[in-house]
Amino acid sequence: MGTTQKQFNVGGMACSFCAESIEKAYDRTEGVEDVDVSLAHEEVLVRYDEATLSEVELKDTLRDLGYTIRDPNKRKRFEERRAELADGKRRLLLAGGASIATAALMLWMILVTGRFESESLAMDLVTLAFALGTVFGPGGYVIEKAYNSLRRGILNQHVLLEAGAFAGLFGGFLGLSVFPDFPTVHFFAVSVFITTYHVLSEYTSLLVRTRASQAVQNLLDLRPDTARRVTVEGDVEEVAVADLAVGDRVRVKPGERVPVDGDVVDGESTVDQSVATGESAPEDKRPGDEVIGGSVNETGTLLVEVTATGEDAFLNRVAREIEEARATKPAVVRLADRVLEYFVPGVLTVAGLSFLLWVVAPPTWGGSPNVQRGAFAALAVLVLGYPCALGMATPLALVRGGGKAANRGILMRSGDAFQIFPDVDHVVLDKTGTVTVGEPGVSEVVAFDGNEADVLAAAASAEVFSEHPLAAAILACADERGVEYGDPEAFDSTTGNGVAATVDGSDVLVGKPGWLETEGVDLSPASDEIERLQHRGLTVSGVVEGGALVGLVGIGDEIKSDAAETVRRMEDADVTPVVITGDNERTANAVADAVGIDRVMADVLPGEKREEIGRLQDLGHRVAMVGDGINDAPALTQADVGIAIGAGTDIAIESADVVLMGERLSGVMDAYEIGAESRRKTRQNLAAAFSFNGIGVAAATTGLVHPVFAMIAMVLSVSAVLANSFVGRLLGGEGVNADFAVEGDETGPATEETPDDYAGTS
Repeated sequence: MGTTQKQFNVGGMACSFCAESIEKAYDRTEGVEDVDVSLAHEEVLVRYDEATLSEVELKDTLRDLGYTIRDPNKRKRFEERRAELADGKRRLLLAGGASIATAALMLWMILVTGRFESESLAMDLVTLAFALGTVFGPGGYVIEKAYNSLRRGILNQHVLLEAGAFAGLFGGFLGLSVFPDFPTVHFFAVSVFITTYHVLSEYTSLLVRTRASQAVQNLLDLRPDTARRVTVEGDVEEVAVADLAVGDRVRVKPGERVPVDGDVVDGESTVDQSVATGESAPEDKRPGDEVIGGSVNETGTLLVEVTATGEDAFLNRVAREIEEARATKPAVVRLADRVLEYFVPGVLTVAGLSFLLWVVAPPTWGGSPNVQRGAFAALAVLVLGYPCALGMATPLALVRGGGKAANRGILMRSGDAFQIFPDVDHVVLDKTGTVTVGEPGVSEVVAFDGNEADVLAAAASAEVFSEHPLAAAILACADERGVEYGDPEAFDSTTGNGVAATVDGSDVLVGKPGWLETEGVDLSPASDEIERLQHRGLTVSGVVEGGALVGLVGIGDEIKSDAAETVRRMEDADVTPVVITGDNERTANAVADAVGIDRVMADVLPGEKREEIGRLQDLGHRVAMVGDGINDAPALTQADVGIAIGAGTDIAIESADVVLMGERLSGVMDAYEIGAESRRKTRQNLAAAFSFNGIGVAAATTGLVHPVFAMIAMVLSVSAVLANSFVGRLLGGEGVNADFAVEGDETGPATEETPDDYAGTS
């Protein structure tokens, strides 16, 4: 027995106060050593002493606070979240209907009868019914949360809400039974309105999170549900992947996804492992080579022996890394959260003291206790102190920034991105598909005898029947340049090396330099050119016609046209760009040099990217990670700001805080600048909200602020925040579509990409 950890997916978290309440509850629980709460992903990671605590007790703590624990099964968990969303919508419809009806009654009373306060018992009772129905009906779950929080000595937004709601009910009951002059309808209305606001805010939060993240589910969907298992007798049977065991053998045909992690025992093929490596060029696989579940078998049939299943399989490990990264991601401490930590107990204290002031103090100067004025004061303090505008200050600034970002083809999926982005000092860029286009293309053709068109025509004619992606790059280049080529009279391929063909009666070889030498071709006259192309990080294929080397084809991944300019903008903003890749150091340095990046992390395994991000964070840096592949997903989640290229994989997009639509890299700095502007707006909104709340609470203590005026003041505070967030934008012409222009995804000069291992185009 010792220290262990458990991770829970928690339902019912709506704001930073929820995360704070959970942390406080566990901090006060004996045996808990540490806890990390991710509000964005509704996950809690608890490290505890098994000798002191059990998993059941940990779960009971969450349930006691009013939260639910979702099913460990990721697909069932998503269905549970959808069910919670349906419940939230039902509560909102009920509470919203009660608010509309209550507001209509009040308007009828004021505009039709000409009275500010009700003189009808029937209206008082109807409003009472709406208040009780709202507070104990759709708002009943908040009462449970507030009770359990108080029981543990935690003051949060649930406690403050119920203090205001029950104060409204109490004031209304006093008006019905003790003080006829009390504005009974208005007191009950307060209970209805603030409960509805809270239900609305929690529903909105749940809606955003439910629609924002299906990452793990999308990831696991990459793996086939069934596999062809080969029995000892050689028979083939189709079985569920979950039923496979280590040592089983499965057959994978061309075009199919590899169902499991394993080793090739028979067959040769090229396999697209970008699911794991992120690299655009496929790998040649022969007996003894490893294949990864979720990768795509492209050319030949493979017999694979299973080496890992269940939680040990690659896709499941990535899913686990993503979840752990979410739970341990550095927390964002917002200005509003720091102030509200003291604001809630402060408001409750002032409300109580205000009531006591007008009940206890008057006799000291010869007056009599003024319960009505004390009740007015306490309720007005709670209404004006309810942090409605404070709660909206940050979201509205984010909405403004999110709209502006959307107009530039940027999707800000996380409010944290706005808060943190201005503090980012390192941007880590995945190479393939991020700095580069992500697809092999012919970067250079070298001709030794004749011209480039002749070399390209010979290579394309030889490669017509090849299924290799690099062959496709040669054919695409020939088509683009208008070079004519035809079908070969004879064709043969050597997997992983190259092709041999007969073109117009002449023998043509296209493939790796090393393979060509084994075929008796003298490459010494071209050694300098081969070295030059390889130094650029290009994959080199030699073209041999009639036994003589006639040219070279350099294949690589083109750098995006806006990459160099984006790097310059980073440096102007004192942000350090870093390239990270699983590719070799030579290729990585070539790409980095081409765009002006000094720092390179090469030969980084997929599982190590997250660790590299963590090391930078441990050194005190704020880090943004930009990537597009599944292998980038854990690092995107770990980074302070994860940025996905919209043309990348679903798992990368779902794991990120920011998504750049299309393939533009310049959106990284656009998002950075919008984040800085959004944070300025947030601070302005908070200043306005605190001013209204502070002045309002001080005025309310006099007992002269009518509950209706308190609600009007609360509306004014929200209006001020709204005006600051949006009026300037509208006047400035930043309409919904004013700036919309997602730049074309053009590519720049050819650069360095594919390692030598992929030179063969068979």
